[in-house]
Amino acid sequence: MAHFAHTSTTATLAFLILLLLYSSESILSDEYGLESSPVPDSDVDLLEFPLNLEYLEAEFFLYGSLGFGLDKVAPNLTMGGPKPLGAKKAKLDPFTRDVMEQFAWQEVGHLRAIKKTVKGFRRPQLDLSAKSFAKVFNLAFGRVLKPPFDPYANSLNYLLASYLIPYVGLTGYVGANPKLQGSTSKRLVAGLLGVESGQDAVIRTLLYNHAMVKVHPYDITVAEFTNRLSDLRNKLGKAGLKDEGLWVPKYEGAEGKISGNVLAGDGYSVAYDRTPEEILRIVYGSGDEHVPGGFYPKGANGRIAKSYLQNE
Repeated sequence: MAHFAHTSTTATLAFLILLLLYSSESILSDEYGLESSPVPDSDVDLLEFPLNLEYLEAEFFLYGSLGFGLDKVAPNLTMGGPKPLGAKKAKLDPFTRDVMEQFAWQEVGHLRAIKKTVKGFRRPQLDLSAKSFAKVFNLAFGRVLKPPFDPYANSLNYLLASYLIPYVGLTGYVGANPKLQGSTSKRLVAGLLGVESGQDAVIRTLLYNHAMVKVHPYDITVAEFTNRLSDLRNKLGKAGLKDEGLWVPKYEGAEGKISGNVLAGDGYSVAYDRTPEEILRIVYGSGDEHVPGGFYPKGANGRIAKSYLQNE
């Protein structure tokens, strides 16, 4: 009887240890992503498409703050894609450079996170030249700015150029989230969205602090620049109001109570969403997902973007 009791106790302890180990592994898996559930086929394209924006952000922030890009810091992530055109180190004050370098390494992490979950695709050809940005700003104002807008000239210009980037990506994540089926996919997109939203908030806050400052030599305030750029994205996206500058009419502000608009949101202060098609229309600068240009002179990569180029 004593032998049976000893055997039973030993078996029970063994079971409890195995259960504890399993529980610990599950906790580690959930908390640190050591394991993940399979990604449904329907989620793959939606997870890969944002790589186009993540490549753009990584290269712009890396070059702007450090003077070099993925080819130096993480060449494996490019998968052999062509080097960006025209990217260079910006003339930034120490504080702005520090913030932008933080963004740069965050974007490298985003690329790793997505490629850890899905195969991904090679870096598309990017045009990050001053000329490319100047075209966007000319479109926003409906005239040629003189001298041409140069995002790399100083900290304020670089912040205004940065205003163009994370916000488009975050609206894409908001749009993708309800279409995802797998828990791994949803967790990844939620995590990416959180940091992209934070980057946008930092950029908007820094610009809001200088909202009434006139950008040299254009005699145009920072707030007007942001309003024009947001209006352009709404126009190119062709899906109504999904973008707002730093100042809005009071009735469009939070709860219809305030004109200051450090964060963009709908009537309930909920983030706007965009589809891949809307995003392509914006980043191509053409208003047409079938017509590449802008920051992607040869078009974006991945099945979604390529499907529109093939229809031409």
